[in-house]
Amino acid sequence: MCARSSAARPTDLVVVDGRIAAGPAPRGAKAVDGGGRIALPSLVDAHIHPDKTIWGGSWVSRKPASGIADYVAQDVELFRNQRRPVAERAYGLMSHAVARGTRAMRAHADVAPAYGLAGAEGVAEARERLRHALDVQIVAFPQHGVVRTPGTAALLERAAREGLVDMIGGIDPIGFDHALDEQLDLVFGIADRHGVGVDIHLHDRGETGLRAMRGIIGRTRALSLAGKVTVSHVFCLPGLSDRELGSVAADLGDQDIALTTVAPSDSLVLPVARLREHGVRVGLGSDGVRDSWSPFGNADMLHRAHLLGWVTDVRLDDELAECYRVAAHGGADVMGLDHADLAPGAPADFVLVRGECLPQVVVDMPRRDVVVHGGVVVARDGEFSTDPVAGGVTGTGG
Repeated sequence: MCARSSAARPTDLVVVDGRIAAGPAPRGAKAVDGGGRIALPSLVDAHIHPDKTIWGGSWVSRKPASGIADYVAQDVELFRNQRRPVAERAYGLMSHAVARGTRAMRAHADVAPAYGLAGAEGVAEARERLRHALDVQIVAFPQHGVVRTPGTAALLERAAREGLVDMIGGIDPIGFDHALDEQLDLVFGIADRHGVGVDIHLHDRGETGLRAMRGIIGRTRALSLAGKVTVSHVFCLPGLSDRELGSVAADLGDQDIALTTVAPSDSLVLPVARLREHGVRVGLGSDGVRDSWSPFGNADMLHRAHLLGWVTDVRLDDELAECYRVAAHGGADVMGLDHADLAPGAPADFVLVRGECLPQVVVDMPRRDVVVHGGVVVARDGEFSTDPVAGGVTGTGG
């Protein structure tokens, strides 16, 4: 495949057995002409809710909401009024994400008595249909609360016991569930018993959020779950002083607790560079996409990298390129995946776009002309391919 690595001169990319290979293409390899486009690592969506989406369906008018409880009630109403099952809606959104260059995602699926395990089962069905094109981790997410909604903990336990999910979630153990120790004991207990990870939504700010963080760090240490815990959003961190942030970041790095952000605003986006100084893995995600919470979202991680640059007011080329790296390699770090950095031996997960250089691509967000996953062309011209082109990939020309 003839392409350019960022602003470098045209070169061939050779893929063998799903990995970037050094040297010439093997005899009989299938050639795909990259046309001198820029080759970039595929992206990773570290936090998305595909079970809630109405992607591809009719317009839904939202109602006013003043907090999580209101949004939760609207989630249930929308779920009950949907004619399309979760699997169909999730597949539509997830395949669209692939066409926009996403190689992997961590999908949060609501688990509550109102749904049972329908959300997680639907996302799992979509994952199976997309197994050739997308790597997916599923989180059993107790959006309605673990303690405040009786029956939820039992469903979380069942999802983990049956191997339906990769991680157990939680949500604002103080501000929403009003049960810090009880929620964390339940969530971490399930994870420890069944050998799955933890990914907790934490919107609480100030000292409330920090108390929850200390509880999470303490349980991670006590149960030896280092490297298996993620905290999402973490709105309590951006407002800290540099000294306070450094102290929390050191504890997070010590226990290898990962964080994710969706870059919602300049005041709530995580201080990625400062956290990484302490070895904290930080990924970027889409969050909800066209659901009862919001009409916005598109599951396009290049657009999310663009938004990260926008809300953090970056201007320099290196800063813009770093936004892309967070969207690609940051999410891979959170999910425990190898970097798709186009080096020999790396996963053959990349996108081809027309552009001058990576910073310009982040700003202009050109169409993803070709998307390759594991050496297979899975999307062309911005459209997901139901008939992927497999085989070693190479090309000629300049």
